[in-house]
Amino acid sequence: MTINSKVTAILSMMVLTLTGLAIAADTENNLLKNNGSLARLFKQAGVYNTSSTGKTPGFVVDPAWPQPLPNNWRLGQIGGLYVDQHDHIWVYNRPRTMTNEEAGLEGPVPGAADAKGQPVNGLGQVRMYGSIADCCKAAPSVLEFDSDGKLLRAWGGPADPGFVGGKCKAEAGCIWPSSEHGIYVDQKDNVWLSGNSAAADHGGTPWATNQQGGDGFVLKFDMDGNFKMRIGGTPKGPDSNNTDGGIHGTPLLYQAADMVVDSATNRLYIADGYGNRRVLIVDAGTGQYIGHFGAYGNNPVDDAGAQAAGTWIEDSGKGNLKPAFFRNPVHCVKIATDGKMYVCDRGNDRIQVFDIHDPALGKPCSNPAGAAGKCGFVAEQFVSRHTNIIGTAVSMSFSKDPAQSCLYVGDNANMTIYLLKRSNLEELGRLGRSGRMAGEFHWIHQVSLDSKGNIYTGEVDTGKRIQKFLRYGADGCSGTGSSTVGGPLDGK
Repeated sequence: MTINSKVTAILSMMVLTLTGLAIAADTENNLLKNNGSLARLFKQAGVYNTSSTGKTPGFVVDPAWPQPLPNNWRLGQIGGLYVDQHDHIWVYNRPRTMTNEEAGLEGPVPGAADAKGQPVNGLGQVRMYGSIADCCKAAPSVLEFDSDGKLLRAWGGPADPGFVGGKCKAEAGCIWPSSEHGIYVDQKDNVWLSGNSAAADHGGTPWATNQQGGDGFVLKFDMDGNFKMRIGGTPKGPDSNNTDGGIHGTPLLYQAADMVVDSATNRLYIADGYGNRRVLIVDAGTGQYIGHFGAYGNNPVDDAGAQAAGTWIEDSGKGNLKPAFFRNPVHCVKIATDGKMYVCDRGNDRIQVFDIHDPALGKPCSNPAGAAGKCGFVAEQFVSRHTNIIGTAVSMSFSKDPAQSCLYVGDNANMTIYLLKRSNLEELGRLGRSGRMAGEFHWIHQVSLDSKGNIYTGEVDTGKRIQKFLRYGADGCSGTGSSTVGGPLDGK
C-alpha cells in the first residue's frame, strides 16, 4: 500500500469515528426528547388551571437541580429559603429532623449516651456499633447555592462542628434556635434567621441548643456566619404586644417565621409568628422597637380573643368570616417595590395587604371591621378558605417584571403555588400538585424567585427537598381570572 493510500485510509477511519461520535452525542442529547420524557415533564410540572383570558409565565422543573452535596451531606426539613440580590439561593434546613437511616453515617458523639448507656449520635440515635450505613450526614443549617445549584458555602447550627460556642457564642448574645425557621438576606448582605420552637430544647441530645425557653428571637449574621446581633429572648409563652422584653431592651418575639427589610428606611418587618400573632417593626441596625400590628392593622393585638375563638374552620362555621386577628402562624411577610406589604395569615387561610407608607401602620389603631384605607390596611384575599389541615397561605413572592404583576402564593395544605394577578389578587393558574415526583410537592413551605423569574421552593416534613422551576414565555400576569383562590378545579 502506498503512503497516499495509507493516509486516505486513516483519514476515512477518522471521519467514520468522528461521525459515529457525533451520532452518539446527538442520540444522547436527544434521548429524553425522543422518548417523550421532556414532553411528560412539561405536562407534569407546568402551569395548569389557567385562565382562558389571562396570561401567565410558563414553568418547568429542573430535575437535576441542585448539584449533589459534598461530604455525604443530606438536608433536613426546609425551614427557610430565600434568593438574594446576587441570585444566590440560601437554604435554612433542620438537621435535627433527619431520620435514623437518613443520618446513617452520623457516628457516636464521644461521651454521649442515652438513658440505657448506649452511645448516640448528635441526634440522639443509637450508635452502639458506630455508623449504620454508607450514607448520610447532616449538612450545616445554612447553605448558599448559585443558580446552577452549586454549593458555595455552608455554616451554622449544631451540625456544623464548633459553630455553636464558636462563631455563635452565648456571651455575645447568640442562641441557636431549637427549630430553624425563616431566612432572609438584605441589601447589605446581612443574613437574618429565626426559629419557631415553642419550648426549650430539653431533648438531652448532643445537638440540643436553646435550653432557656421558646425561640423568641431573630439573629443577624454576615454571609460567612459571623454573629452580629440578636433581637428578642427566650419567652415561656406569647405576648403579641411586647415592646422591650428582649436582650438590650429589644422586643420579645415568640416563634417568628419570616422577615424582610425595607432598604429605604432600614426597618425590619418580622412575621411573629407561630406563638405571637403580629407583624413586628424594628430598626434593622439596633433592633429597637418601632411598632407592630395585627390583622387589618389592629394594635393592640387581641391574643385572648383569638385564643377563645378556636380554629378558623370552627370560627368560620359560626359565620365569623372576617376575624379581626391573625391566627397562628403568621407565616410570611413580603414587600413589593410599590410599598405594598403582603402577609401570610396562614391560620386564617388568607393573605392581607398593607401600605408601608401609611403613617398609621404599626401605631395604636382600631379597625375590627376590616375597613380598607384604615390603620394601613389595603385588602385581603382568602386562599382555599375551606381547607381544614394546617392553613394554606404559607409563602409568597413576586414576578420580576417592572410592575411585579404576578403574586405567587404557596399552599402547603393543597400542595400547589397559585399564580395571582397582583393588582386584584385573582387566580390565573397553578403550579405543582401533591406528590413526590419532580415538580410536585409534599408540604411546600417556601417560595422565592431569582432575577430571571425562576422559582425556587423548599419542602418541610418528609419532603425535605428544594426544587427549581425554570421560567419561559411571559414574565408577568395579565387578563382576568377567578376571584376565588383555591376553588374547585372542575376536572382540569
